[in-house]
Amino acid sequence: MKSKKLLLVVYTIFMTIVFIGIFSNIAFAADPKLVSTITGAFTKVKGYIVKIATSFAAVAVATGLLMRKFSLGDEKKIYRANNLIKGSITSYILIICIDLVLSLIDTVLTTV
Repeated sequence: MKSKKLLLVVYTIFMTIVFIGIFSNIAFAADPKLVSTITGAFTKVKGYIVKIATSFAAVAVATGLLMRKFSLGDEKKIYRANNLIKGSITSYILIICIDLVLSLIDTVLTTV
């Protein structure tokens, strides 16, 4: 009997929290100025990071190509150059994919 009462109390508390969470979004839909300022700042920082990553990836690929060109047949230098090129392209692709996912999440959240 006590377990049923405890279960009913827990269920009531849980449902109360759920309903408060659902209706609080309707009642408080506006973003405060601080939140919108921080969101704008993060958007600018994300853009700067992508621009910097683009230039760093280009420099790394160019360095790898020059290392491979001027290796004079040394297998270690060619191996390092190939690894540098593969690593820089892979990391740039990863950054671009993360940017696309963040843009998708931002679009989904703004349309809701």
